[in-house]
Amino acid sequence: MTVVPAQAPAFQPFELEYYQSRFEHDVHVNLADSSVKCLSTREWLTDAEQQRLLDTGLFYPQVNGTSELRRAIAELYPNAGAENVLVTVGAAQANSMVAATLLRPGDEVVVVSPGYRQIWGLAKSMGCEVHELQLRPEQDWRPDLDELDALISSRTRLVSVVNPNNPTGIAFTGVEMSRIVAACERTGAWLHADEVYRGTERSGPETPSFWGQYSRLICTGSMSKAYGLAGLRIGWALSDPATIEELWRRHEYATIAAAAPSMTLAAIALQPEKRAGLIERQRALSRAGYALLDDWLSSQHAMSHGSGRFTMRPSAATCIALLRYDIPVPSFDVAEHIRRTQSVLVAPGAFMGAEQHLRVTVGYDTDKVRGALQRIGTAMSELASSPISPAAGRDDPDSSALRQSRRPRV
Repeated sequence: MTVVPAQAPAFQPFELEYYQSRFEHDVHVNLADSSVKCLSTREWLTDAEQQRLLDTGLFYPQVNGTSELRRAIAELYPNAGAENVLVTVGAAQANSMVAATLLRPGDEVVVVSPGYRQIWGLAKSMGCEVHELQLRPEQDWRPDLDELDALISSRTRLVSVVNPNNPTGIAFTGVEMSRIVAACERTGAWLHADEVYRGTERSGPETPSFWGQYSRLICTGSMSKAYGLAGLRIGWALSDPATIEELWRRHEYATIAAAAPSMTLAAIALQPEKRAGLIERQRALSRAGYALLDDWLSSQHAMSHGSGRFTMRPSAATCIALLRYDIPVPSFDVAEHIRRTQSVLVAPGAFMGAEQHLRVTVGYDTDKVRGALQRIGTAMSELASSPISPAAGRDDPDSSALRQSRRPRV
């Protein structure tokens, strides 16, 4: 008797990251990113700190993260210690370790949509059944927790949230967080809280962490969003010591360790006074960018008389904005038209579960943002008067490859 092996799940490309990596360095302005203008090494270090960096040895560092850095990260969470922390190459690697450690084919996974689709894609690639808790614009992107209760079953292995959310910028209330925890407790599902945007609130206190609210919990974070230090590629996972050990075993296969100079810089950045300054810098850039965006949206509304008009729902955090447009063209094709005609890169909402939307970042120098928004307005005026065909860009190999990857798999 011949045994036919089961067909492996189809690999799910990470469409958003693929799109950005193909074009972000080839356009005049990149507004598809999700952090503020990042710092150069020189501009935020004292002379003594620069010397410390230069003195950092380039031998293999502690594989799970230097003791100094793990202690500094633990200080960000109540009652956490260094033993609760694994330092990773960005939160992207931490999230990948979560999926590799917890998920098996056939598991059910619940994610929030719109959202950053890393866990969504990893779970699909592993043969999991993925369910989406929909955040809806008519509800100002607030979650329907009754819907979450209905999505979670005895087969649910993992519930994954990004809080504050990318791309909507909402932050869960205390009541919403408690309801999410209670939903996981009911069936024993793991909760993964990607908290890379904590500290990006444009006013008021930092969003509370899920840490300490549940036993089967993994929180992830990074130096990229709240600190403007994306190039360090330093992230972390936070969980109970036994789970950290499990994550660590996968970490050894993936990267061995994060870079020693990056860990030195991250430890400097997390010193309380330095951290406060970095977060305030990021918030100031976000507030200035949002003020500019509000003015631009008002001008677009006045000029368009309803055709091609952008709208935006309220948000509390991040330097990114999720803009809805009113022309009947898929967001990938809208983004491609903007890129090809205006050399501005924006993120198609379809890559995050938000068709008819574009994600843009406004946390850069105001002149740069102002000029890019004007270019986007020009491109959208062209589309409003003469919508493009979905075949536009078929002569561009990179666009065609991504469009091909978006076709349904059979």
